[in-house]
Amino acid sequence: MFRRRLAFLPAAGLALAAALAALTPVAARAEVTLGGDVLDAAVAARFAELALACVGREYPNKIAHVLQSDADVAAPRELTPAFCGCFDWHSAVHGHWMLVRLARWFPGEPFAATARAVLSRNLTEEKIVRELAYLQGEDRADFERPYGLAWLLQLCAELREWQEDPDARLWLAALAPLEAEAAARLADWLPKLLHPIRTGEHSQTAFALGLALDWARRAGDDSLAVLIEQRAIDYHMGDRNGPLAYEPSGQDFLSPCLAEADLMRRILGPTRFAIWLRGFLPRIPDKDTGDWLPLAEVVDHTDGKLVHLDGLNLSRAWMLEGIAAGLPPDDPRRATLLAAAARHRRAGLAAVTGEHYAGGHWLASFATYLVTGRGLPH
Repeated sequence: MFRRRLAFLPAAGLALAAALAALTPVAARAEVTLGGDVLDAAVAARFAELALACVGREYPNKIAHVLQSDADVAAPRELTPAFCGCFDWHSAVHGHWMLVRLARWFPGEPFAATARAVLSRNLTEEKIVRELAYLQGEDRADFERPYGLAWLLQLCAELREWQEDPDARLWLAALAPLEAEAAARLADWLPKLLHPIRTGEHSQTAFALGLALDWARRAGDDSLAVLIEQRAIDYHMGDRNGPLAYEPSGQDFLSPCLAEADLMRRILGPTRFAIWLRGFLPRIPDKDTGDWLPLAEVVDHTDGKLVHLDGLNLSRAWMLEGIAAGLPPDDPRRATLLAAAARHRRAGLAAVTGEHYAGGHWLASFATYLVTGRGLPH
């Protein structure tokens, strides 16, 4: 039932969701109106259940590190005790972000109490000290760079916005050393990264820089914010005729072209962004043709790589909405972008079932980012 209701939420409703999020006290929010439909507690509970089912599930687990000796062979709970579930480190991180997000939006619901208990169990000083030691181990300078580091910062940004809550303050304080390490690693890396990474998977720079920039502005890290803005200009200001027709690749969960545009709308004002977008994605029509951006299709939802395309539909939806929000109000492409976003939203949300662990351990995080309008300006 909840998937059918969400599948038809109008794309334009996310702008309303962002406004409501800014104006409505969180403690009083039982539901959030999205263009006439509702993100209600039942939907939030279902999404939270998917995260709760995996943040403490240690196996299966994909560990990505260089072995220096037998001492490096250990169970995930020994290596990264806070973020050892959800198949891999970054999925565990954005699973925790989702629990914070939903508990913050629906504080009186039963799932919120369970989420708080899990967060209090995992986000402790002792566990985060061990996480930091792992990151600082030999040959781990590029660990989860940039995707996982950016999601770690997004988790901290969410907690920074919830500082009226005493538990959120404790969790953020525990995460502080890891937060500082993530920011420092990006600050050290970006001046040396001479070219953007335009893949549709974890190493992509555009999406990660968007998350990191949102964190830097929230945290008041002006130095990192300026660095990200400048590198984005260096990487992308001269881009023209982005090859959107070549997307998607077979296992993308992020669009290289749309993520780039979603990053640039964070940096350029509406007028400059409108001009830049016309040069970068001239294929966006002024009038919706209904098929100018075909949906991604998954034929095997049990395949961990192929199911990435379900996530692509979700991330395309929020990126399209972000791009529309960055344009002037009278730009004719706004309606076209939102129409494409609505189609991708329907397809993406219909796939968030939890039926198969290949997608069940992470798709709800992407769905939550989308339906709560997390990346939209407000």
